[in-house]
Amino acid sequence: MGSSSAPTPRKTGSSIADRVCALDWDRIERDLDARGYATTGRILRAAECAQLIALYPNRDSFRSRVVMERHSYGVGEYKYFARPMPPLVEDLRVAMYPKLAPTANLWADRMRSSTSYPSTLAEFLKVCAAHGQARPTPLILRYEHGGYNCLHQDLYGEIAFPLQFTCALSRRGRDFEGGELLLVEQRPRAQSRGEAIALDIGEGIIFANRYRPAAGAKGFHRVNLRHGVSTIKSGVRYAMGVIFHDAA
Repeated sequence: MGSSSAPTPRKTGSSIADRVCALDWDRIERDLDARGYATTGRILRAAECAQLIALYPNRDSFRSRVVMERHSYGVGEYKYFARPMPPLVEDLRVAMYPKLAPTANLWADRMRSSTSYPSTLAEFLKVCAAHGQARPTPLILRYEHGGYNCLHQDLYGEIAFPLQFTCALSRRGRDFEGGELLLVEQRPRAQSRGEAIALDIGEGIIFANRYRPAAGAKGFHRVNLRHGVSTIKSGVRYAMGVIFHDAA
């Protein structure tokens, strides 16, 4: 089983932007290239996780609620934030995007795609809006005992950023058991390969949400990825997802 073994960021500043900047981006880029995912270590404090969980019952904080069973997505539910999003979520999205844009552009080049990603989130969201995608996609997910999320990809329109971020908001071993993040790589002409990543409170992971380039004998080829959540064995698990493209 994989685990969130990445160290805590080297410096812990007072702002989200400081913490994002202090992450070991050289390692993160290497891991994304090699595996399609990279853990960040603890990036949110326990009190910040509790603040986000406390927002969950507040209908005004969210634009929509999805009950997974109704759509055969799994067992559980999630809510998409409405604008204006909480500063904690907005700041994380704004700070992390420019760190990931170089990898997104490198991957597009390796897969011989004409797609390019601007250097700031504001510029990228203008591209989304021009294609009719203007609804925010960061969300909070909630699973109770027996809950799970089927393997899927978070695509909400023609425009999609190839990486996304997830952070655990609940304490593993105290608030819940089970509920590992599942990543499955569908390799061409080969069996699929899976990873199970156990995140604890405040710990995050960046991963490919659709496909990534993988080196082969004849250069790079495209590898498809899907993600989900394993069954919750006990308790309640909350997590936050930060998706960088908006939805149609």
